[in-house]
Amino acid sequence: MNLLTSWFRRTFADPQVVILGIVLIAGVLVVAGLGRMLAPVFASIVIAYLLEAVVIRLQLLGLPRLASVLLVFLLFLASLFFLFFGLVPMLIRQLTQLVQQLPNYITQGQDLLLQLPERYPQLVSERQIERLISSAGSELALAGQQFLTWSLTSVGTVVGLAVLLVLIPVLVFFILKDKDQLIDWFKGYLPVERHLVSSVWADVEAQIANYVRGKAGEIVIVGAVSYVTFISLGLQYSALLATMVGFSVLIPYIGAAVITLPIAFVAYFQWGWGWSFGQVMIAYAIIQALDGNVLVPLLFSEALNLHPVAIIVAILVFGGLWGFWGIFFAIPLATVVQAVLKAWPKISNHVESPGQTSTDADIDAV
Repeated sequence: MNLLTSWFRRTFADPQVVILGIVLIAGVLVVAGLGRMLAPVFASIVIAYLLEAVVIRLQLLGLPRLASVLLVFLLFLASLFFLFFGLVPMLIRQLTQLVQQLPNYITQGQDLLLQLPERYPQLVSERQIERLISSAGSELALAGQQFLTWSLTSVGTVVGLAVLLVLIPVLVFFILKDKDQLIDWFKGYLPVERHLVSSVWADVEAQIANYVRGKAGEIVIVGAVSYVTFISLGLQYSALLATMVGFSVLIPYIGAAVITLPIAFVAYFQWGWGWSFGQVMIAYAIIQALDGNVLVPLLFSEALNLHPVAIIVAILVFGGLWGFWGIFFAIPLATVVQAVLKAWPKISNHVESPGQTSTDADIDAV
C-alpha cells in the first residue's frame, strides 16, 4: 500500500501530469457521451483534416488561404456529387441484383452440400448435411426479417442522411476557412503551461496525419484498382466487391481475409471451379500483395511502430466502442495511448520524491 501511495504522490505531484490526465479524460467523456450527437461534427473535422493538406499545397503555390479553401471545397462538392449520384446508385443496383440471385445461389449450394455424403461418406453423413441446411435456412430467414424491419424504418435514416448531406459540407467549409480561429478558441481553455500535452500531441500528430491521409488514399487506390481488375475479368458485381475490398484495408490482417469469401463466392457461382475462378483469386492475391508491399510503404512515410497484436486489440476495443469511426481511428488512438505510456516514466523520473531537494533532483537527472 505504501508503494502504491508513493507512486501516486510521485507521479501526480507534477501539475503537467494532472493537466494531461484531465485533457484525456475530458476527451474520452466527450466522445463517449456525445459521440452520436456530435457525429456530423467529428466527420466534418476528419474531412477537413484530409482536405487541409491540399489547401496547404495550394498556398505554397501562391494562392491566398481563402481562394485555396474555396477551390478545394468546390472539388470536395464535386466528389460528393459523384459519390451519391454516380457510385452509390451503382452499388445499390448491384446489391439488389445480388439479393435477387441469392435464392439461386442457395439452391446450388444445397445441391453441392447434398453431394458431399456421396463423395465422402466416411467424413460427412446425410443427417449432418440436413441439419446444416436447416440451421442455415433459419439463419437466413432471421436475416431476412431483420432486413425487412430495417427497410421499413429506413425512411428516417434517409431523412437523416439528407440532413447530413447539407450539414457536413457547411461544417467542412467553416472548419477549413476559420481553422486558426477555432484552434485559438480551443487553446484559450487550456492552461498556458501545457508542455506535456504539447509534447504528447507532437509525438502523435505526425503519425495521425500520416495515417488518416494515407489510409484514405489507400481506400481509393485499392478500390479503383480492384474495380478495373474485376471489370476486365468479367466478374459480376464488380463495383460492389471493389468497394468492399477498398474499405477492407481499414482492418489490417483481418479485412483482406474476410473479403476473400464474398469474392470467391461470387466467382465460383459465376464460373464454377476453373481457370476463370483461378484468375480472379490470383488477381485478388496480387492486389493484396502490392498493397502491403508497395502501396503502404509509399503512402505511410512514417512507421507506426505498433505490434500486430496491439493493432488487432485496438481495432477490437475502439471498433466495439465507436463502430466504423472507432475502426478507422483505432491505430491513431493506439498511437496516442503509446505516446502517453512512453512519456509517463519520463515524467515520474523528473519529479522530486518526498524529502529530495531540487538540487538532488538535478544531480540525479545529470
